[in-house]
Amino acid sequence: MGPRRAARSGGPGVPSLSRRSLLAAGAAVALAGCGRPAAGGSAPLRIGAIPDQDPEVLQRLFGTVSAAVAGALGREVAYTPVTDYAAAVSLFRTGDLDLVWFGGLTGVQARLQTPGARPVAQRDVDRAFTSVFVVNTATGLAPSGDLTALAPLRFTYGSPTSTSGRLMPAWFLREAGVDPEGFPGGPGFAGSHDATLALVASGTYEAGVLNAQVWRARTAEGAVDPAVVRHAETPPYADYHWLLHPAAAGRTGVPDLHDRLVAFLTGLRPGDPVLDLFGAGAFVAVQASDHDRIEQVGRELGLLR
Repeated sequence: MGPRRAARSGGPGVPSLSRRSLLAAGAAVALAGCGRPAAGGSAPLRIGAIPDQDPEVLQRLFGTVSAAVAGALGREVAYTPVTDYAAAVSLFRTGDLDLVWFGGLTGVQARLQTPGARPVAQRDVDRAFTSVFVVNTATGLAPSGDLTALAPLRFTYGSPTSTSGRLMPAWFLREAGVDPEGFPGGPGFAGSHDATLALVASGTYEAGVLNAQVWRARTAEGAVDPAVVRHAETPPYADYHWLLHPAAAGRTGVPDLHDRLVAFLTGLRPGDPVLDLFGAGAFVAVQASDHDRIEQVGRELGLLR
């Protein structure tokens, strides 16, 4: 999303939608996977994403992306939903997905497991991403930078391999002197950022953590239950990015596929429906080294081998 919306300051793909964006998204979903047939019988480009939000949000988002990329490449593009974060990494490794929208940690996992995989682009907001710790109002906790107050609470992360919903929050908790695995009964794993909000709102967990963009977007939509309040926000870190499989160019018959994808994504201008749905002002260049810190933290917390 462009600078005109509050959700812009957060992270991945969940701003409130304007009427124009909703109409564009609806049309794109209808077109997804129906781009122009590949010349010479070349295979379609298969895209995927980590399932960090509700399925209908992801279908709208990646339906729009599929139609836009199909138009730019002149190739059929198909979006394939996946069941969990690990499945996205696995399907990329086996070559069943060509282009995947990964979080920082899953992107590192995918690169380590798939030699030759190349980062394509990230959003401007992904260079300095943050997470938000939330608590149920019954805890009596007010907004504060004190993470130690969370230690005695029933706590849930998002997915076990979420960068913004587990990895970096766990790191910042440890830095504050809180055992990230030492919550009463052990931490829970909601599976997605939306699910974290729901579980904290219901009181199933007293506290949790999710990415800042989902928090801001749901707040702007009026979709956050009044029982949930913001407690603290983390320092910034690098996060989401597109990753291309090394065999994708040959399989789709587009020899310069990486360069064309980079040119297309970084060429999008503010106000484009794709950027609106991704909550970004622009896509920008990304290098594997941009996620060196994510790899280091993942190894230190035992989430990478």
